[in-house]
Amino acid sequence: MSEYVLEMNDIVKRFPGVLALDHANLKVRPGTVHALMGENGAGKSTLMKCLFGLYHPDEGEIIYNGQTINDIPNTKAALAMGISMIHQELHPIRFRPIMENVWIGRFPKKYGFVDHDKMYQDTVDLFKKIGLDVNPRDQARFVSASKLQLVEIARAVSYDAKIIIMDEPTSSLTENEVEYLFKIINQLKSEGRSIIYISHKMEEILRISDDVTIMRDGKYVGTWQAKDIDQDFIIRNMVGRDLSNRFPPKETKPTDEVVLEVKHLTAAAKRSFVDVSFQLHKGEILGIGGLVGAQRTELVESIFGIRAIASGEIWKDGEKIDVKSVRDAKSHGIALLTEERRQNGIFGILSILDNTVIAAQNTFAKMGILDTSKRRPTADHACKELNVKMPSLDVPIKNLSGGNQQKVLIARWLLTNSDIIIFDEPTRGIDVGAKYEIYTLMLDQIKQGKSIIMISSEMPELMGMSDRIMVMCEGHVTGFVDKEHFDQVEIMRLASSFK
Repeated sequence: MSEYVLEMNDIVKRFPGVLALDHANLKVRPGTVHALMGENGAGKSTLMKCLFGLYHPDEGEIIYNGQTINDIPNTKAALAMGISMIHQELHPIRFRPIMENVWIGRFPKKYGFVDHDKMYQDTVDLFKKIGLDVNPRDQARFVSASKLQLVEIARAVSYDAKIIIMDEPTSSLTENEVEYLFKIINQLKSEGRSIIYISHKMEEILRISDDVTIMRDGKYVGTWQAKDIDQDFIIRNMVGRDLSNRFPPKETKPTDEVVLEVKHLTAAAKRSFVDVSFQLHKGEILGIGGLVGAQRTELVESIFGIRAIASGEIWKDGEKIDVKSVRDAKSHGIALLTEERRQNGIFGILSILDNTVIAAQNTFAKMGILDTSKRRPTADHACKELNVKMPSLDVPIKNLSGGNQQKVLIARWLLTNSDIIIFDEPTRGIDVGAKYEIYTLMLDQIKQGKSIIMISSEMPELMGMSDRIMVMCEGHVTGFVDKEHFDQVEIMRLASSFK
């Protein structure tokens, strides 16, 4: 009997103009957590989609439970075999109850009709088994992203899966929820289930994993036991080179010139931010720190004209401005890279070309008529400057990896030539190599005299990139910390200390 519950041998997958998988391998032992790592575009998600029946390999074999399978025809077949996948980007049916999201496609029936009472009780029993406190009858739209992530994990467990693929499962979870997830994972391991765990968070990988497989450029690099390797080893094998510093050196310092001032800003919505005031200086990266619920995103979205303001003022370059719409914000030279790139950043079915130039369309118009001849060379230059890995500008952006999608969105806003750029979680779900590239891009903007506001939930990133950090808690500013006084303990104290 094989020591592996799953073997994927020499898997090849081709797309037009792209060799996505080049004889990739993966061997998973039963009852273990197997981390799958690599830069964005390394082929991790493609390999998992071949396992889950979303893609069909062009070459190679899959051996599952000792049986050779040439191809898994679809996701229904994968689930029937005991293979389940939790995707990084959640797509709940927002206007239906949680219990229907869990059992969709396999509703319990009674006399030919859906048995809602049994579905409710089955959901209660399932949530009780893993300790999840969510009302099964609540509509998905009223449940937080972090709870929906845990619901998705419960759904995977409900299939009685022997292999569960988790793609960035902690990207929207708080620290307490991460601990809860790890508790569930350990419970699943004790039941003999195997977890394939995709994450870019090194600390998580080394803590929760038994084995680690690294991929690069669609190829298999190697597999090691987690206890025998460290972060530097993982990074070196992921990117194929040493990254001696996680953050590029900043060569300039902020000036005393105030380019943006927010005075006593209060949201129109209830239980949001209240009486927020701060200044942003030319050439500064102002970090905004805080825990989930601190209302950081709500604040920057109000500055960008997405959310309504009840009171307060916004001043730009010494003049009071009215920002009641995104168009107003853009006209004043303010740009926003949103937190959720798939939900409200990219236009998934549109091409990379369209996604790149869409915010600067007015610059390609003559007398109200769009001059399409200028769009392609502009987009091509912008994407090459940001090292976007793509087969062509005409490919739908949804086909790119998360890191390359993020670069396209950055290119989009750089084309607007805004002098204030707001980055909301700019490196969420992005590998260490792509992170460094994005940090370098941010510093390039600072060199050009631009100013940046950056929200980040990663403490090393917040401290490594910011000149100054504004900390929020429950919608209030609880303090400012200058770079020479950065201290993780103090920042966390401010992030949890509003009274």
